[in-house]
Amino acid sequence: MEQINIFGLDPFLVLGLPTLGSGAVGWLLGPFLGNAVFGMAHRRVGPQIAEKEKDFYRRIKKHRVDPSGGSSANPVPDYYGEKIGSVMEYRNWMKDQRAFNRRRQNFL
Repeated sequence: MEQINIFGLDPFLVLGLPTLGSGAVGWLLGPFLGNAVFGMAHRRVGPQIAEKEKDFYRRIKKHRVDPSGGSSANPVPDYYGEKIGSVMEYRNWMKDQRAFNRRRQNFL
């Protein structure tokens, strides 16, 4: 059986690199295009969503702990609220913030 080369390279390599490249481009452009399409499809609710996000981030800023009180024994919990994805996770985040403040005040 004769081995086929494309540009002097193995066919799996020649076909694999463009596949990985197109996957990387899709991974980079997907959120940008998805947000643009969603924004165009739901123009009426866009301002409402933006206002709710601003309100949510204001609440996060208001209730998050002071990071200067963190230590290796008492690390700062999720300062920016990045892990919040639901109401239940928000409530758990609030509990973690209160627990951190209690531990910090009790051990000072």
